[in-house]
Amino acid sequence: MNPDPGLASWLQLALTPGLGPATLQRMLRQFGLPQAALARRRSELGAFTTATVLAALDSDAVGEAVKRALHWAAQPGHWVITLADQAYPKLLLEIPDPPALLYARGRSELFAVPALAIVGSRNATQQGEANAEALAKALSNAGLTIVSGLALGIDAAAHRGGLAGSGSTIAVLGTGIDVVYPSRNAALAAEIAERGLLISEFPLGSAPAAQNFPRRNRLISGLARGCLVVEAALASGSLITARAAAEQGREVFAIPGSIHSPLAKGCHALIKSGAKLVESAEDVLAELSGFRASGYASTTKELPETRDTGLLGHMGHDPVDVDSLCSRAGMSAEQVSSELLRLELDGRVAALPGGLYQRLEKGQRR
Repeated sequence: MNPDPGLASWLQLALTPGLGPATLQRMLRQFGLPQAALARRRSELGAFTTATVLAALDSDAVGEAVKRALHWAAQPGHWVITLADQAYPKLLLEIPDPPALLYARGRSELFAVPALAIVGSRNATQQGEANAEALAKALSNAGLTIVSGLALGIDAAAHRGGLAGSGSTIAVLGTGIDVVYPSRNAALAAEIAERGLLISEFPLGSAPAAQNFPRRNRLISGLARGCLVVEAALASGSLITARAAAEQGREVFAIPGSIHSPLAKGCHALIKSGAKLVESAEDVLAELSGFRASGYASTTKELPETRDTGLLGHMGHDPVDVDSLCSRAGMSAEQVSSELLRLELDGRVAALPGGLYQRLEKGQRR
């Protein structure tokens, strides 16, 4: 069972429709703990909210929702953590609007471990996902918990890397904690619940509403000492997370990319605005107090420099189309297409949307 004897009171306030976090916190500042607020005459509470909300406060629907949440919290490995709990993440207390309570499943002790947020595009390139996973693993090995949002693409790669290292990972959900979204990440979510931590500020059963995801981004950055963006378009939600990180006084990092790639534009904009340019895990650790750059955090092995031959030697590092490769290599379209297929099967090249191809770096094949 959750150790807080007043948990039902916290839940009653938090689960009342129309009683938002800001109003709830004003009540707490006036009356103290939720039990004290609920013990007041409803006319006194009327100074903070409407008659409709006050009617819902004592409704059967809210009572049932409280019972469901208490039942959920009674399961092993399940937690509902309130602002009054010692286990509440200390860094979240520094942000302007910390949630009154958090639903958590898994290893709640990870709240006390230094963390780094890693976010990026849902439609990431294969190379971008490989970079995110390798960096997350190296930073996990360096003692950081990796925080992300369980989305497809960079988020999922960051979680995989966090789990692969000696540390772990925290997934901040934009749904109720009992709802897995997207469904393609169900197996990953189950692994995080077992070896890491899932958290949500939204009530049980909350569907993946569009407005939830920008809101949860402040928690992704708020839980961490810094935020690393890997592949993001200019309109990416990852930039919302980076902006929240900067406003919260966290370090902001970004990985640069090709000047021709739309998924590099957001990262380049961040770097122009003062974000730290990142090429390896060492670049992140050097900026975080309490961490020292060291060889164990390298993301790639030192390899002797070699010169790529054949078609790979003509590709460069930017996305390229078949016609350009034909011109560079002096080969026919049939020869280029055949060689690209071989390289793709060998894990050296990735096919991108729009008929483009990009080489994958050695040691980062997936």
